[in-house]
Amino acid sequence: MNEEQFIQALHEKGIELNTKQVQQFKRYFELLVEWNEKMNLTAITDEPSVYLKHFFDSISASFYEDFTGSYSVCDVGAGAGFPSIPLKICYPDLKVTIVDSLNKRIQFLTHLSKELQLSNVNFVHARAEEFGQNAEYREKYDIVTARAVARLSVLAELCVPLVKIGGRFIAMKAASALDELKDANKALQILGSEKSAEYSFLLPVEDSERMLYVFSKTKSTPKRYPRKPGIPNKTPII
Repeated sequence: MNEEQFIQALHEKGIELNTKQVQQFKRYFELLVEWNEKMNLTAITDEPSVYLKHFFDSISASFYEDFTGSYSVCDVGAGAGFPSIPLKICYPDLKVTIVDSLNKRIQFLTHLSKELQLSNVNFVHARAEEFGQNAEYREKYDIVTARAVARLSVLAELCVPLVKIGGRFIAMKAASALDELKDANKALQILGSEKSAEYSFLLPVEDSERMLYVFSKTKSTPKRYPRKPGIPNKTPII
């Protein structure tokens, strides 16, 4: 997917990029490649794949769920900024917080944000487990996103505590997601959320399968969750 195809594909989904936004994506690609030579941000560095598998794939959540308001969004384990930065470029009113455990990635994202002239973007260097126990962030977000970070049973414990009651946890997954959902049912219930929507679609060009799960926060998460760093991964709630 080249730049022109990317613009056209978004147009078909009702997203019209202006000249500034097109330039922001172009600069994003350049910086991603430049910084990737110094640190491991992504294995995908050729332009068509970045536009398809990183940019377009990240924005795909907004084809099904509403991102048009001035929502507060937290992106857990965003790595090189996916999905939240492409979403922020398309929907400038979003208030984005990215939490990542690797300081080098936070440095890249801070530089990226300045270069792209993004406002209302906050970067936090922390383990997701500790971040979720911090009163400043806990149950404060309208939308919490995560893209291919961990299995859903683990991801739920890292993300649901951050969602405010009435808010949404949106998990972006590949084809194996159905098994993950079964495993995560107990965790999602304990953490105070329930599935409100699911969407299955194919990524254009390569026709790879994608799943989008949306969970609504219905009640407050018990204070003991998330547990200490490493424990959710070692012993998921199942």
